[in-house]
Amino acid sequence: MAVKDYRELIAWQKAMDLVEMVYRVCESFPKHELYGLTSQLRRAVVSIPSNIAEGQGRSTTRDFMNFLAIANGSLKEVETQILISQRLGYVREPQTSELITLTTEVGRIVSGLRNSLQGKTT
Repeated sequence: MAVKDYRELIAWQKAMDLVEMVYRVCESFPKHELYGLTSQLRRAVVSIPSNIAEGQGRSTTRDFMNFLAIANGSLKEVETQILISQRLGYVREPQTSELITLTTEVGRIVSGLRNSLQGKTT
């Protein structure tokens, strides 16, 4: 059965969960980071489900795969920024662990989706 809407994709759903979690964590960041790390982290995390959705809406499988690769790059950016936030003392270990667990899950799902599309490029 083909996916008719990006909202049906588990990768998109889990990426949306990650967006919510990151936004909640960023609320506790210092005010002086509002235009720095907070802004960068929020833009990067929003990019993940956005690229999944945009890719699914494209006309070719190859385009979709490219957007999934971009989403994966944004995911790595988010992971790095979470670890930076922990090093700076903005995020404590339990939250860091929870966020990294979710980023790992999203990454695994996105990679699986990309692999499933590999033989269907048009």
